[in-house]
Amino acid sequence: MHPIELIDRVGVRNTLGECVLWDERQNAVWWTDILEARLFRYELAQRQLTTFTLPEWLGSFGFTEREGWLVCAFATGLALYRPETGEIDWLARPEQHLNGATRFNDGRVDRQGRFWSGTKVEDTQAGVSGSLYCLSGGTLTQVLTDLHIPNSICWSPDASRFYFADSPTHTIQVFDFEAASGAVTNGRTFIQTPAPYEPDGSIVDAEGLLWNAWWGGGRVVRYAHDGSVDTTVHTPVSQATCVAFGGKDLNLLFVSSATVGMSKEQLEREPDAGNLLIYQTPYRGLPEVQFKI
Repeated sequence: MHPIELIDRVGVRNTLGECVLWDERQNAVWWTDILEARLFRYELAQRQLTTFTLPEWLGSFGFTEREGWLVCAFATGLALYRPETGEIDWLARPEQHLNGATRFNDGRVDRQGRFWSGTKVEDTQAGVSGSLYCLSGGTLTQVLTDLHIPNSICWSPDASRFYFADSPTHTIQVFDFEAASGAVTNGRTFIQTPAPYEPDGSIVDAEGLLWNAWWGGGRVVRYAHDGSVDTTVHTPVSQATCVAFGGKDLNLLFVSSATVGMSKEQLEREPDAGNLLIYQTPYRGLPEVQFKI
């Protein structure tokens, strides 16, 4: 098997790059810099980067059936958003009454076309907690509660398993998933990262193995079905944040990263910190599902 090789990077120096996704329709990779309220699109063939300025921090997003529109987990709620024009259609703002004590964070469209996203605690003195929500059509359902930093949202290829992390617990859980209803049951520990490293964004590949970016750990880890370590990719950035497969053959691994909280000395040691890294791999991903409007 060929090794995993870093073949390119996109020099964006993001403060908090996150939610990297491959768009087959545009042959492009998208991601957000949450703390700078910017959305990025990088067209692979042309090596062309486009930056969109957003109305709010964007924690996560997904592609939709409607060309040119995204389903977005902005800080204060979920919306349909058209980056090219700035048009926005708010769908749900379940925690707006908390006045910024929480904000939406990680999210993904499931294999049935529903959008899932969780809220993280921004104000630890406010006595609040985050929740995981599922948006199906126009209906929003609260699925999990008492969360701190929701991450790692993804599903097995057959949609029988749902993966989820509350990052400060250092644990990715796996749940039984009922695809038709979206019911989540029987949560148990899938993997644990050693402190101080936290599990950040995840993706499942075509073989059903989970890839996770270790926040603070300088690596992306591929886990076998039983949670054992299958492959480790050591990254030139300590704060890898999220992963996605893309490219024509879905065999390129994209890794977003962050510079937030790093000292001047750390930034000098890590010239790729905050950049989007592109790896050639012998593995293949799965195409992203579009949100059903």
